[in-house]
Amino acid sequence: MAHPPFILKQGTAPLLVSMPHIGTHVPDALAARLTDEGRRVPDTDWHLPLLYDFAESLGASILMATHSRYAIDLNRPSDNANLYPGQDTTGLCPVDTFDKTPLYQNGIGPDDAEIAVRRDSIWTPYHHALQQELARLRTLHPSVALWDAHSIRSELPRFFEGRLPDFNLGTANGTSCDPALADAVLAIAQAATPFTAVLNGRFKGGYITRQYGKPSDGVHAIQLELSQRVYMNETHPFAYREDLAAQVKPHLKAMLAAVLAHVGAARQA
Repeated sequence: MAHPPFILKQGTAPLLVSMPHIGTHVPDALAARLTDEGRRVPDTDWHLPLLYDFAESLGASILMATHSRYAIDLNRPSDNANLYPGQDTTGLCPVDTFDKTPLYQNGIGPDDAEIAVRRDSIWTPYHHALQQELARLRTLHPSVALWDAHSIRSELPRFFEGRLPDFNLGTANGTSCDPALADAVLAIAQAATPFTAVLNGRFKGGYITRQYGKPSDGVHAIQLELSQRVYMNETHPFAYREDLAAQVKPHLKAMLAAVLAHVGAARQA
């Protein structure tokens, strides 16, 4: 396709940082069908490459989506199964925003054939790249980590009551990584002043965390859903706030350093 579905920066450390919701590209044919609100892609995980700009210096590989989640959501199963049964959520190819504003001008979303095209051209290449990069890192290291980086508005009544904690760590209820690793990362988050933190709260990890986190195979996956209020303005035009980001970045770096220390210990074991 004319617009590549991902950008991959390969590192040598036993860490892959995945950013599946940072994409803002909307193909022209799709953009023509979206509402004005849809074309603003408000539900993007804004500015994460800036926020994690230290990751390359740690030697991490970084996999970044290019397309908006409104084209297809890379952190949903390809069959569109609900990851949170009984709770409201958006689907593989969303038809509304997080505020339940319709995305399509005529109210008609993509049919099965169109979803299949999006899956084949965007979803599958991203996941193939993710799998291949984890496999490559596993040839270099006995144990590797996958950090699935996300962010979300701090108040979204559709999905949760009140204000979301600042650091929302997810390990699929303890199944996607070594519990000792999760505890180490959580301890850093909980000690980070003045921020708040939770492990396996409202966000327990999406499809990527659940699918690829296999501790028994030497792959430890953690999702971080970061409250956007700690590093940016949450209203349009969604400006990055250097003053806020400077306060949260050291804690993010400490978390990733702890992840590297944990998986790196496998080399000495």
